[in-house]
Amino acid sequence: MSYLAKIDSDESLRKGLDEAAKIISEGGIVAFPTESFYGLGVDATNPRAIKRLFKIKKRDPDLPILILIPCLGELPKYVASIPRGAKRMGEEFWPGGLTMIFHSSPILPSVLTAGKGKVGIRISSHPLAQALSGALNVPVTGTSANISGRPPCIRADQIVECLGNDVDLILDGGTTQGKCPSTILDVTVDPPLIIREGIVKAEEIIKSGIHEKIVESPSR
Repeated sequence: MSYLAKIDSDESLRKGLDEAAKIISEGGIVAFPTESFYGLGVDATNPRAIKRLFKIKKRDPDLPILILIPCLGELPKYVASIPRGAKRMGEEFWPGGLTMIFHSSPILPSVLTAGKGKVGIRISSHPLAQALSGALNVPVTGTSANISGRPPCIRADQIVECLGNDVDLILDGGTTQGKCPSTILDVTVDPPLIIREGIVKAEEIIKSGIHEKIVESPSR
């Protein structure tokens, strides 16, 4: 069974983050809470760890995986360019439930981006997810903790039931909100394209005034 670390004090947080950082740096998988559901974190620069992540989720290799970064200042490391307005979008909606899609930097392996050359990036507003991404020198994946096609997990015990021994560590931060996932906005096109509307609503993006127009995907 996966090792479960209950995070309910400063000391348990410190110990949990230390263990999580060690596991991820060694190619392992850690589950942790985000502002929506629990996520699965591996070193997003480690192709072997990413392949293991695809395997345990039974995820289609043609579907890219998003990453979490600790602050806006880290963004240039992992993207080929920052389109007009994207920095302002980050300042307005990060940390929070907005994932923006960029052209990826060569530092990110093609297995992460499913060979598409694009990557979704977010700064999580959940304190534990933020602390974890800040404890590492690499970006961490933020894909949902579940078997692909099944409901994402909002509690640690659901992860145990769903994924069993395939996760090396679960940081149990309690029940997550679980109402809806992050919004996905492709900023590599102009006007930006909403791939999926979730926590951040389209009207909020429009009201920000950063972009004169946004387009909603017809398949959304």
